[in-house]
Amino acid sequence: MHTAFLLKIHPFLQVFYLFFGKLQAMLNIENLTDFVPNIKMLESIGNSVTSREIDLTLCYNDTIQQYNKEYRQQNKATDVLSFPIINDIITDNNFIPLGSIVISIDFVFNKAQEYKHSTESEMALLFIHGLLHLLGYDHESDNGEMREKEALIIQNFNLPSSLIVRTEEN
Repeated sequence: MHTAFLLKIHPFLQVFYLFFGKLQAMLNIENLTDFVPNIKMLESIGNSVTSREIDLTLCYNDTIQQYNKEYRQQNKATDVLSFPIINDIITDNNFIPLGSIVISIDFVFNKAQEYKHSTESEMALLFIHGLLHLLGYDHESDNGEMREKEALIIQNFNLPSSLIVRTEEN
């Protein structure tokens, strides 16, 4: 059984959806690197916390540094950036994309080597971290809520210590 409907998300923008069943997050990946991610794992992680569309860009340090400079006024490379789609009117609408996550593959390789786990695990950890930021969590101001949520997801996917936990341990 399926349902079709027209969703008006802006006075000049309408989206037609054909719905076939349970909503699942759709992961759109723009890979600007040679790295081959475990797409099934990333999709599973996404589906465990949201049914909304997520854009993921994989890039090198020079590209993420440009984004960091342009959007956060910090002229340095970083591991992960999150760009949520913020609109109070549509935040509860499952058909509006959640936002975009950008991950530096250079950081993935460096941190995986430093913490002696796989690049696949490090990619998943950074994806979880970015995803929680898209959902509105902020580890710098939320009294541990993001850390708790991150720990639950990490446990569910049998991953090593998270970014937040590693930061707290140092």
